[in-house]
Amino acid sequence: MILAVNKTRAATSVKNLVIYCLLALLPGLAQAQINLIPAAPAIAASGYLLIDADSGAVLVEENADERLPPASLTKLMTSYVLAYELEHGQVNNGDMVTISKNAWAQNPIFNGSSLMWIEVGKQVSLGELHKGIVISSGNDASLAVAEYLAGSEDAFASMMNQHAQMLGMDNTHYVNSHGLPNPEHYTSARDLAILAKAIIGQKEEYKLYSEKEFEFNGIKQKNRNRLLWSDPSVDGLKTGHTQEAGYCLVSSAVRDGMRLISVVMGTSSESARERETQKLLSYGFRYFETHHLYNAGDELSSSKLWKGAKDSVSLGVAEDVYLTIPRGKSEALNAELIVNDELTAPIEQGQPYGELVVTLNDEEQLRVPLVALESVKEGSIFKRIWDALVLFFIGLIPV
Repeated sequence: MILAVNKTRAATSVKNLVIYCLLALLPGLAQAQINLIPAAPAIAASGYLLIDADSGAVLVEENADERLPPASLTKLMTSYVLAYELEHGQVNNGDMVTISKNAWAQNPIFNGSSLMWIEVGKQVSLGELHKGIVISSGNDASLAVAEYLAGSEDAFASMMNQHAQMLGMDNTHYVNSHGLPNPEHYTSARDLAILAKAIIGQKEEYKLYSEKEFEFNGIKQKNRNRLLWSDPSVDGLKTGHTQEAGYCLVSSAVRDGMRLISVVMGTSSESARERETQKLLSYGFRYFETHHLYNAGDELSSSKLWKGAKDSVSLGVAEDVYLTIPRGKSEALNAELIVNDELTAPIEQGQPYGELVVTLNDEEQLRVPLVALESVKEGSIFKRIWDALVLFFIGLIPV
């Protein structure tokens, strides 16, 4: 969906009328009041959150910033860090990792926990270990990757915390790669949604999260995210469980081009985490819709430029613009460009020179910078003098 935009000005002087022109408005925009959206369903969890993955709009939340034990949801960050290193060419899926005694499946600290069943002294490819983390939820695979990437689990936990900080996960702190309980090991529903969105952006590695089973060492294990079987729109992400954390699930689903991310933490059982997740997803898809309004780099305005090597400059948005609104209300959207007065060269690409404002029934929904899509140098001395004279005489015209 692309909205036509109405271009306006900060002032109403005659000189601004020389600079700016109106763009066509969408005809017949609906002005009906927004229908009330039913209250979100009650969710039996310690903390939960539902967001749109593209717009970032929060649709439902409760205790979303409370610091809670993540259990195996920790492995989302372990996988994210590994995918980051793969994308940046620091390691390769074909790298062979020698399994240490610490990462051995028979390590007593892993007793009774989820495992990939790797053996001490054997070599396993990094790609296989990644599947063991995501699909089998292997604590042993997580520790093997941590040691390979950082030399020790403590050093890897430091890497995890650095990535959490860069992503803006303000209520997260890691002390290990797998999620076994520790008082200093915690995260929040909101932080997990941030992380899930980042993982979804790792398009190739994210495909692992939809794989339903993985076989290693003669042992076939099913993905613990049972929604992969029951809901075809779900393509990730991860389950977690310890006595301290309860049953947790971070999930993502796509229906009709709209992607939602749900996080439930601290439910009472496997079936409960699935049931509560389905409540959130069903609510979000039923009552909301997300529109891709503008593409990054598309020209939204060609605005008059003074004293420049060119007479105009192209303006647009630096990032794709998405908006989540109540379902069925898209025709009531209106977009307006507010461009700074008297754009004067030099112009620097990427710098803001106005704003894009989108409203729904005259209520502001979002406001994003309008940036220059190109750099424009100053014009010749003759051009600068001429434009200065024109601006001077325009300034003499009374408003």
